Amino acid sequence: MDNNKLLPKLSQNLLEILNDEEYYDIIIEVGNDPYVKIFRAHMIILYYLSPYLRKIQSTNKNKSDGILSHIKLSTILPEIFQIILSIYRYIYGEKLSLNEYNTLNLIKVLVVAASVLNLQELITYL
Repeated sequence: MDNNKLLPKLSQNLLEILNDEEYYDIIIEVGNDPYVKIFRAHMIILYYLSPYLRKIQSTNKNKSDGILSHIKLSTILPEIFQIILSIYRYIYGEKLSLNEYNTLNLIKVLVVAASVLNLQELITYL
């Protein structure tokens, strides 16, 4: 089989998973009232991206008994977390471009990535 034909289809399937509103298994609540935003994600992806999220998920997994996991990240601004997720869309096969983000927001992303989520690959990239 030609790998050049398989990989684009696989990437498209992964992007569909990211956008799926039905089969997510974790809810992430970001921000503080009145600026709270809910994100739906896939635990397995977050588990391998961030040691911080891995620790939270491991704790929640022991308590959840099969119930949908819920993480609260009140110290992170919703718009910054949205940028982090947008940047990580490349994992699912999307091309990455930082040109659309202003420098101040990228600095905020870098601070959150370094001080809270420990996203080493993103820190190095930025």
